[in-house]
Amino acid sequence: MDSISEQDAGPLVLEMAAVIVREQAFLSEIDGKIGDGDHGINMSKGFRLAAERLRAGGPFGLAHGLQTLGDTLLGDIGGSMGPLYGTCFTEMAGALEGAGEIDAARFAATLRAGYAAVIDLGGARPGDKTLVDVLEPAVTAFEAAHARGEPFAGSLASMKQAAASGLASTRDMVARIGRASRLGERSRGTLDAGAASCNLLLATLADGLTQLLHDQQGASQ
Repeated sequence: MDSISEQDAGPLVLEMAAVIVREQAFLSEIDGKIGDGDHGINMSKGFRLAAERLRAGGPFGLAHGLQTLGDTLLGDIGGSMGPLYGTCFTEMAGALEGAGEIDAARFAATLRAGYAAVIDLGGARPGDKTLVDVLEPAVTAFEAAHARGEPFAGSLASMKQAAASGLASTRDMVARIGRASRLGERSRGTLDAGAASCNLLLATLADGLTQLLHDQQGASQ
C-alpha cells in the first residue's frame, strides 16, 4: 500500500524544527535585506521550543506533532510569521486527525488545509513575494501529480521541485504586502525570508515522507 503510518511520521516534525534552527542565520540574513532581520531568530525560537515540548511528551504522531508546533508558534513567537505558520500547522493537524495511515490523498488534503489557512489569515496571493509563492505551487504540483496517477513519492518529488522554483521566483518580485512592501522596487533582487523558510520546511517534509515510504517498501519485500 502506498501509504505510511501517521505515528511513524511524527518525528518528521523534529526534523522540521532542526532545519529551521540550523538555518536561523541564513533566514535572518535574507530578512535583513528587506525586513526586520529577525525571521530566523523568531522561527528558531518557536521551533526549538516546540521540539523540546514534543521530546518531553513521549512518542507522538504527525497530527500531534503539527498541533504542538502550531500551538507553540501561535503562543510563543511574535511578528506575522507566528500566527501564519501557527494557524497553517494547526489546520494541517486537523486534516490528519483520526488518520491511522497517510496516503497521497490524505496528504493532499492536509497541504490544502494549511494553504487555505495561510490565505485566509494573511491575505497574500501568488506574486506578492511571500511564503504563498512557495506554498501555492507546491500544493498545486502535489495535487496535479497525484491526479495524474503518480505514486506518493513521485508526488512528493513534484512538490519539492515546485517549492524550490517558487522560492527562486521571489527574487524578481516586488513585495506587495507586509513591511517589505514599503520598499517598492527596492524589494526586488532578493529572496523572501518567509518563502525561504517555507521551502526548507516542505523539502524536509518531502524528504522525510519519501524515506518512510522507501523504508516501508523495503520491509515488505
